[in-house]
Amino acid sequence: MEELLTLKDLLLQGDIPSTLMIVEELEEMSSNDIIKTIRSYAVILLLHLIKQQAENRTTRSWEVYIRNSIREIQRENKRRQAGGYYLTREQLRETLEEAYLNAIDEASLEVEEGRYEVQELEKLVNGEETINRALDLILPAQSSYNN
Repeated sequence: MEELLTLKDLLLQGDIPSTLMIVEELEEMSSNDIIKTIRSYAVILLLHLIKQQAENRTTRSWEVYIRNSIREIQRENKRRQAGGYYLTREQLRETLEEAYLNAIDEASLEVEEGRYEVQELEKLVNGEETINRALDLILPAQSSYNN
């Protein structure tokens, strides 16, 4: 990674301000990767919650997708060494809201074998309720989820 070599050179030169800029860039890149991964799993989670709500039923495979997505989101969001979480509750909500658009698109292809257009499906499901349910499933039971 070119940034690490640049960082090493700047440290050896004693250029602390430039070094800090590179560190901030690396932090932002890492954060963007984490958000992207969480968003991908959020689409899967929301897709299956939408299907449950629209079809008023569930299947074992949907339940497995939901559980696996929750676990992966929790794993990606947890800071292993520093402790805590990468995304705050509000940032996680924003990520779910962004993912919802993709999830409802995908759900329109799957709910009742593609019977509904996106606009029709949006009328069948409560998007806010679905996002809230996803958030409740993802967040730890403790109310101390702050970052």
